[in-house]
Amino acid sequence: MERELALEIVRVTEAAALACSQWMGRGKKNEADNAATSAMRAMFDSVNMTGTVVIGEGELDEAPMLYIGEVLGNGNGPEVDIAVDPLEGTSIVAKGHPNAMAVVAIADKGCLLHAPDMYMEKIAVGPKAAGLVRLDDPIEKTIDIIAKMTNKRVHDVTVIIQERERHDEIIERIRQKGARVKLFGDGDVGAAIATALPHTGIDLFIGIGGAPEGVISAAALKALGGDMQARLVPMNDEEVARCKKMGLEDPTQILQLDDLVRGDDAIFAATGVSTGELLEGVRFLGGDLVETDSIVMRAKTKTVRYIKAHHHLSNKPHLVME
Repeated sequence: MERELALEIVRVTEAAALACSQWMGRGKKNEADNAATSAMRAMFDSVNMTGTVVIGEGELDEAPMLYIGEVLGNGNGPEVDIAVDPLEGTSIVAKGHPNAMAVVAIADKGCLLHAPDMYMEKIAVGPKAAGLVRLDDPIEKTIDIIAKMTNKRVHDVTVIIQERERHDEIIERIRQKGARVKLFGDGDVGAAIATALPHTGIDLFIGIGGAPEGVISAAALKALGGDMQARLVPMNDEEVARCKKMGLEDPTQILQLDDLVRGDDAIFAATGVSTGELLEGVRFLGGDLVETDSIVMRAKTKTVRYIKAHHHLSNKPHLVME
């Protein structure tokens, strides 16, 4: 892929974040999601690529969502797979909570796992423990490995996990081991990526969440030198059939990082909508001036860029602001 794509993709996430930020705390998650989706689709039209959405928000008949199979870009440039979440955290924005982001991952055509919209069991770590943790290992063993590789005491190891009833047992085991637990509500892309960024203080991500979010997270972790293992969790025969349709004869097989994102190149970009572990949220500075905070990374070069941008909304006629 052309390296210029990295900065072009940031423009896409910035547009989505700007558009949906107007709905912060207004209790209207669908309106926020629609605003992000429309802005992201419009900005994609200016990008030099032929991209196919392999992880999106729905099927063809579920417009205005960015549907699976939709072709984006201006038709010039490379053929790529696209994974999108125009607003990771619709409920977060509706409630005015932290950690909402607009996110995009792209890779060469055929390199992103076409993960169905179902649950996925996941574990993610940063570079220091990459290749050393296993999804099926007892959590106590995993914490010991993390402590050793990060040169931390066990009670200084921080595990981030979604606050859901399905995680109650493992949360209790983490606490019994003596490690710290950091709970979050929604938006597990940012939680997984946080393990590979030292300033977050997060050492391990574990739990069951969305499969599409797992693939998006994997693109970022590949760029950051982190690691991830995952396993789909089909809930019924229909979901088992969907797994097999995508080429997984054994739906319960453990997926390695290279199964989720194949090849040596992928680009991940995110722009904060509300302030969280990774990024500051959109800030309205008065008048028509707005500031955004973004991150973009490329797996091939392991380059990570943090981008603060000032936007004059009066010069962005493609953004419809309330």
